[in-house]
Amino acid sequence: QVQLVESGGGLVQPGGSLRLSCAASGSIFNIFAMGWYRQAPGKERELVATITSTGSTNYADSVKGRFTISRDNAKNTVYLQMNSLKTEDTAVYYCKCLTLSYWGQGTQVTVSS
Repeated sequence: QVQLVESGGGLVQPGGSLRLSCAASGSIFNIFAMGWYRQAPGKERELVATITSTGSTNYADSVKGRFTISRDNAKNTVYLQMNSLKTEDTAVYYCKCLTLSYWGQGTQVTVSS
């Protein structure tokens, strides 16, 4: 069993940056694959980025080159660094433990001028 607590969302202007954090508790973290998803109003939830227990990463084409997923196993935390943000990045962002299929509560990211 694991609990995921997200932070770092907010309002940012186009071209700006945000860093999302997902802190895990209640279970072993360092062996889990983790992912970030997002869902905009009226749209399906989509996969943004994944990271394995060994640090291998994958990204959706829409964010490749702009977003970076990373993890700090000593802090039981996974991050999503978002640069060069666009209005179409506006969504609720969710952290997920892919290995055990646990979701975080979501955090709102709004990109607007």
